[in-house]
Amino acid sequence: MKKAIIIGGTSGIGRGLTEILFENNWTVGITGRRTELLNEIKENSKNRVLIQEHDITEIKSSDEKMESLFSRLKEVDLVIVSSGVSELNQKLDWKIENKVIETNVNGIAKVYEFVFSKFKEQGFGHLVGISSIASLRGNRFSPSYSASKAFQANYLEALRCIAKNEKLDIKITDIQPGFVDTPMAKGDGLFWVASVKKASNQIYSAILRQKKKVYITKRWRLIAWIMKIAPSWVLEKV
Repeated sequence: MKKAIIIGGTSGIGRGLTEILFENNWTVGITGRRTELLNEIKENSKNRVLIQEHDITEIKSSDEKMESLFSRLKEVDLVIVSSGVSELNQKLDWKIENKVIETNVNGIAKVYEFVFSKFKEQGFGHLVGISSIASLRGNRFSPSYSASKAFQANYLEALRCIAKNEKLDIKITDIQPGFVDTPMAKGDGLFWVASVKKASNQIYSAILRQKKKVYITKRWRLIAWIMKIAPSWVLEKV
């Protein structure tokens, strides 16, 4: 039976993927900040899901929390990192910017580093990071969010290069969703908003195919192409 850990599995895409993995007979360990949600998921799964309270911004205890789940599962085939925060902050309130950076950069990087090291130690593994279509360009409505997602995407690419260079059996997948119907989707005029179920199903399919990078949902490949070639003056007016 395959074993997976989902960092941030109590809500949104993380919870959607938890349910899909569980339905497909994976043994799943999930983390989250809210113990009541962790316990609710464990109870609904008839205790077949392992849980671990884990706030990724608490860097000093992050490795310990991750090690706890790895130890209980013995070997882990897949880790999905779905934690993160999204805030609109065109006024550049530093409290907001710092919160996003502490979570989406410092917290996520520590998790990536730990998981990659564990996979290297056990000799195999598949790391999946949920970045965002926002990683492609800067966004004036959410500067730190788009920048932090670019950090994640580049970090994942760097890990893939390390694995390739060192001939490690470690797969890296960067998932870049557009708008998904979760609290992370903020702002006016949102379009092509996918349900959590649809997004999660497409992500699971990409995981099984061990894709390097995938846009969710598939139609967002068109937006990604436009964003990559659009001149700066276009983005400044959007």
